[in-house]
Amino acid sequence: MKLTLQSTKTLHNGVEMPRLGLGVYKMTNPEESVRAMTTALQGGYRAIDTASLYGNEKEVGESVRTSGVKREDIFVTTKVWNTDQGYDQTLRAFETSLENLGFDYLDLYLTHWPVPETFKETYRAIERLYDEKLIRATGVSNHQQHHLEEIFVKANVKPMVNQIELSPRLTQYDLRTFCTDNQIAVTSWSPLARGGLLDEPSLMRMANKYGRTPAQIIIRWHLQHGLIVIPKSVTPERIVSNADVYGFVLSFEDMKNIDSLNLNERTGADPDNFNF
Repeated sequence: MKLTLQSTKTLHNGVEMPRLGLGVYKMTNPEESVRAMTTALQGGYRAIDTASLYGNEKEVGESVRTSGVKREDIFVTTKVWNTDQGYDQTLRAFETSLENLGFDYLDLYLTHWPVPETFKETYRAIERLYDEKLIRATGVSNHQQHHLEEIFVKANVKPMVNQIELSPRLTQYDLRTFCTDNQIAVTSWSPLARGGLLDEPSLMRMANKYGRTPAQIIIRWHLQHGLIVIPKSVTPERIVSNADVYGFVLSFEDMKNIDSLNLNERTGADPDNFNF
């Protein structure tokens, strides 16, 4: 099937989630944030990924309202931070996020990190929000296979999405396979390895071959692997460029060559060993 900016991934409850969205981590300047998000929405993006930690949920809500795009046509994700986890705390944190956004529902709510003492109770609260139709889909972030298996033991509804660090330097093949086998869609955060891959020689050669930028090559690689991808940028030109990935197709050989760049190298924390 031909990919377009309107392409979606069907989650296991039938909800359609856009395949490409705007990540808004570190967007801390309110005016700059609103300008970036509005540029994305008016340019055809239909998903924004934020978190309570990012401190910009109010700007996300403002951008959605001023974009000229209907709220129901935009897929908004936010996350509960580690210090707000646990059953009752998560329900309260969700209310705060919803108030900040100025919405009456959310499309997707995620556990931000699997805090050992609380992540299972946090997901149980997310299930309740889903049962009460306050969110359209349930999910987690930074969860390894064993975290997911622990959730499965008591969950009535499996997580529909797992957002993980994923790039050509960290392909996460085994975890992706496990998620696919359990009908969990995978979203790639830090898809460009925080810019660390943009001067990779093999990717630069491919960029010349296809008449594209290295960033566009990498984003296309994510999409052709069936992943949801949320590159972040506050620069309007780059936001537009990151979405211009539909006029070419990477060959099977080039996909394999990009796969081979894997070093199991993280730019963020290890989900089994974090202290925040």
